[in-house]
Order: sequence, then C-alpha cells, then structure tokens
Amino acid sequence: MQKKPGGHRRLKLLSANIQAGSSTRRYSDYATRSWSHVLPMGKRLSLDAIAQLAGVHDIVGLNESDPGSLRSGFTNQTHYLAQRGGFHYWSHQPNRRVGGVASSANGLLSKLEPVEVIDHALPGRIAGRGVLVARFGDDDDALTIAVAHLSLGAQSRASQLAFIAELLHDHPHAVLMGDFNCDIDRPEMATLFRRTRLQPPSHAVPTFPSWRPQRAIDHILLGDGLTNHHARALPAAQSDHLALSLELDVPAAALRG
Repeated sequence: MQKKPGGHRRLKLLSANIQAGSSTRRYSDYATRSWSHVLPMGKRLSLDAIAQLAGVHDIVGLNESDPGSLRSGFTNQTHYLAQRGGFHYWSHQPNRRVGGVASSANGLLSKLEPVEVIDHALPGRIAGRGVLVARFGDDDDALTIAVAHLSLGAQSRASQLAFIAELLHDHPHAVLMGDFNCDIDRPEMATLFRRTRLQPPSHAVPTFPSWRPQRAIDHILLGDGLTNHHARALPAAQSDHLALSLELDVPAAALRG
C-alpha cells in the first residue's frame, strides 16, 4: 500500500477464482482430470503459486476456495493462503458442500484491518450462493469490498445483482469483485449500474478459459469515487479462470487510520 499526494492511498486488488487449487488446462481436462475435483493431490503446489501471486496485493477476493473437505485434504484454503501470502486478516463464506467430498467458499484476504465483515446469502433458484462484504472505514463513504460468485442462470443472476445493489446502492467507494458468470453487457449488469454508483470498466479483460481467454466473466467493479490503474489478467496457478489485478486510488478518508 502506497500513500499518494492529495490524501489518497494506492491499494493493489486481486480477484481470483482458484478452482479449489485444481488444474484445468483444456476443456478435456474437465473429464480426464475429474478426479482433481474430489481428491487433494497436487493442490498444495497450486495454492503456493496462488499465495505468491496474492501476496503482492493488499486485498484479495477469492471464489471457489475450499473451506475444508476431502478434495482440499481438509485444509481451509482461504486460511492457508492468508498464512502463506502474509495477510493478517482473512474471512470466508462457505457456500456449497457436497457431503464431505467437496465444498466451496468466497474468501477475503487483507493486509488492512476491516471494521466489519458480513456475509449475506444470495437469492437464486438453487441455494448456496453468497456475497461477502467488508468495510474498511467508519461511515457511509468507507471503502466497501464485496466478493461474490454469481449463478450460471440469467434469472438467478438478476435477482442476485438486485440484492447486491441494495447493499451497495449509495456507496461511492464500493468495490464489487468476483466471478459473475456473465459478460459486462448483459441486461442484468445494466440494472446493477443503474441502481448503484458502480461503473462499468473502461475495457473488458478476458479471463475464461484461462488457456485461451475469450470471455470477460470475472470483474472488479468500482464506485465513482475510486480510480484504477493497470488492470490486467494473470494466471492463478492452473485454474480455469485467470485472476484480475488492478491498482486502486482510495481517498484516505475512506479508510480507518
């Protein structure tokens, strides 16, 4: 984190769908390497690579981070990444569990101490999606980071984005990051921008599939009181999504201390 002239601080943000540390390098891997979605082999090396990437950032949002099941070797991957990446603060929001075999969570890693962290269940045809919201200042203008993983279906996404819009509707220093499972020009995204101060990105950064990125379905959306620089996509070990990284100028008044 850098202090900038004019009472701003520059933070580095990362949003990454880590696929629970699994390795997917081509579409056929979904079938031929299906064992990697239920067994822990090879995941520790992937997590170490993700921790190295995460560690040069100040705040990281995670999707598909296993909170502890057979496929992760019963390791809480968000906690592991916090320790390996040098983050003093971490939180997770378990979403879906398939017996004891596999589980998934949204996660937050931070080098700044949040004032509060709240997890909300999201609506949808199938239960299990959520949004994790962290506030880093003391009033309504505080930096507010929301981490979400939205549904595949457009109707469910629309209701989820409407819910998130209620949470963030008048926050100039809000950030919504995660795997949206849709491009920025979808009608449900337009509704989000109408109901909040979040702004569409100046250009789309393709993130999926990671081996030949064609679709921009992972996003870091910023409120109109924030300025970003150097947005780019980076490999998250062997995940099927690329991670998104950017630098963010935040008014010092939006942060505590």
